[in-house]
Amino acid sequence: MAEILLFHHALGVTPGVLAFANDLRAQGHVVHIPDLFDGRTFTKLEDGVAYAREAPVDDRAEAAAEALPNDIVYAGWSLGVMVAQKLAQTRPGAKGAVLISSAVAPEEFGGPWPPGVPLQMHMMESDEWAKDYDIPAARAIVASVGGTELFLYPGDGHLIADSSAPDYDEKAALLLKKRVLEFLDSGR
Repeated sequence: MAEILLFHHALGVTPGVLAFANDLRAQGHVVHIPDLFDGRTFTKLEDGVAYAREAPVDDRAEAAAEALPNDIVYAGWSLGVMVAQKLAQTRPGAKGAVLISSAVAPEEFGGPWPPGVPLQMHMMESDEWAKDYDIPAARAIVASVGGTELFLYPGDGHLIADSSAPDYDEKAALLLKKRVLEFLDSGR
């Protein structure tokens, strides 16, 4: 059983984010989902991103992490990857990280990926939101950090595993969830 701190994407804590977390819980994992948007949800990614620029997202993420033990798995979805990856890299004791629909060059958070912290990443190969920065960043991480997993799914969706998002892809979502569960079940 893993304890996971899951950060939502730019649409907020949607029914699809909750369903994904509940699927992990049904397999025995403990999942915490802090609401970085203070109850707000959006129908367009652009609107959520604009709100995130004004909201104290980092402060809310840090507060959520401080309330939990250090030895947890950090997971993030798109916008939530920023805070999940930052915490996985900078908070001692991380058990692992799962990054969905995004990735950031580790140097953005002060250095290389921490040794001994397993990492799994998931993106669609033609995702307009990820193709210019996130996918190249993920590939660079894989090249420099042994054992890191990067799964690229066919298609161009962004929030492919959120069953309430317009670009939900059931086939990709099921495979993504299976891989995340395998990652979590491997001792994280």
